[in-house]
Amino acid sequence: MKRLFIIVLDSVGIGALPDAAKFGDAGADTMRRISGSKNFNIPNLVSLGIGNIEGLSYLGATEAPRAAYGKCAELSMGKDTTVGHWEIAGLISENPLPTYPQGFPEEVIAAFSAATGRGVLCNKPYSGTDVIRDYGEEHLATGALIVYTSGDSVFQVAAHESIVPTETLYEYCRAARKILSGEHSVGRVIARPFTGEAGAFTRTADRRDFSLEPRGATMLDGLSAAGLDVISVGKISDIFAGRGITEAVAAHGNEECMAASMELAARDFRGLCFINLVDFDMKYGHRNDIDGYAAALSRFDAWLPGFAAKLGAGDVLIITADHGCDPGDASTDHTREYTPLLVLGEGIKPASLGTRKSFADIAATAAEAFGTEQKTAGESFFADITG
Repeated sequence: MKRLFIIVLDSVGIGALPDAAKFGDAGADTMRRISGSKNFNIPNLVSLGIGNIEGLSYLGATEAPRAAYGKCAELSMGKDTTVGHWEIAGLISENPLPTYPQGFPEEVIAAFSAATGRGVLCNKPYSGTDVIRDYGEEHLATGALIVYTSGDSVFQVAAHESIVPTETLYEYCRAARKILSGEHSVGRVIARPFTGEAGAFTRTADRRDFSLEPRGATMLDGLSAAGLDVISVGKISDIFAGRGITEAVAAHGNEECMAASMELAARDFRGLCFINLVDFDMKYGHRNDIDGYAAALSRFDAWLPGFAAKLGAGDVLIITADHGCDPGDASTDHTREYTPLLVLGEGIKPASLGTRKSFADIAATAAEAFGTEQKTAGESFFADITG
């Protein structure tokens, strides 16, 4: 293999995992939910074989799929971005990252307030758009920071750019990252700058994640240690705290990330290009916007043939996801779901890959394909797609 592109369709789950009820997600099914929208149109993914994946026949199976196809179960004890991406990279999280349904304890808030010299508002689970609507005016009047969480392991800090410049907000989040250690080691501290006036506050594109460093070796470490390129697009670098990445391409939202990926596909390199398309999750899943979600996946589908056309000999593209975020369920949180697995490229055998036991099978396959020493928790399917 010369180049491996992994595109993570952030939150595009394809049906509840057997243990979904333990996570409050019985019956969750992101793909089925959005497939009923008038905006849903994915002929290119169908031609690759997405409808041939077990449980997805409602999308339309094809007799001659152009990609290898299957689905992945998650072994890690979580359903969020951090543990999902870590598992794709070969690292299983056996213990869940801490969550705070009642808000963060006083010792955390007091330490954060002392580090920033500012008060704290909210401190409970909240929708990111609702929290600035409900607390934005008080923030402008007092300068206190809006701190909130969700069903995920996150400590989020929102501040208006006129009160806290974005770079200063990043510094505050770095301080929070140091505080949130030990038993309070949340997966991500997230900076959420916003702008606008009361009644029309808007989050900017300058969100930034300050992630917990992976607790073990990942595919990224193995590939970069072997002298291969590891290029990240979008929030991938943040998710891995920059570790194992040789080049980070900063891009915001699906359109920017897809444009950056197209440019990288025209470049000569050897190794991995790891891409996250965040809008499915951030803009549509968490906001319960079924039609917006469907339209976003349709735009990706329309973009895909042009990208695939840039794959040369020795290049492979893997399309997958990191969890679900059913936009039609009762919550705005992530959902515990299977994820799709599509593998295409010159010389790739369009075979069924069945149901994989772990997202980590992707890392194991990359390690075998590139001939690295990296050991992962997954089982390689390289022979199945090249035999």
